[in-house]
Amino acid sequence: MSETTLPACPVETALTLIRDKWTILILRDLLGGTKRFGELRRSIGSVSQKVLTERLREMETSGLVNRTVYAEVPPRVEYSLTSLGLSLRPVLSAMWDWGCGYQHAVDPERPDSLPKPWE
Repeated sequence: MSETTLPACPVETALTLIRDKWTILILRDLLGGTKRFGELRRSIGSVSQKVLTERLREMETSGLVNRTVYAEVPPRVEYSLTSLGLSLRPVLSAMWDWGCGYQHAVDPERPDSLPKPWE
């Protein structure tokens, strides 16, 4: 996304970048450190290979993800968050905390909060 195509509203800009659940889940998993494609696919679950590839490419283009290709046989590709991607940690932490509170509110048997997997 270039500066000329950015929405005027900062909230809309953020939503444009973290546009769907797959992007959020990729961010969640990469906050814990560098991962390979297969690791991401297994940890996210029901995402298709096509959608995961598309989201990772979009995140790389927008400056949130680094893609590192190693010249090995078979090829190895790793994904990590850029400093811009890492700056979303407080956003995901707030979403995690809110989600835990909501889960507990609708199901009081659930714990009030769970440890964040990236901490």
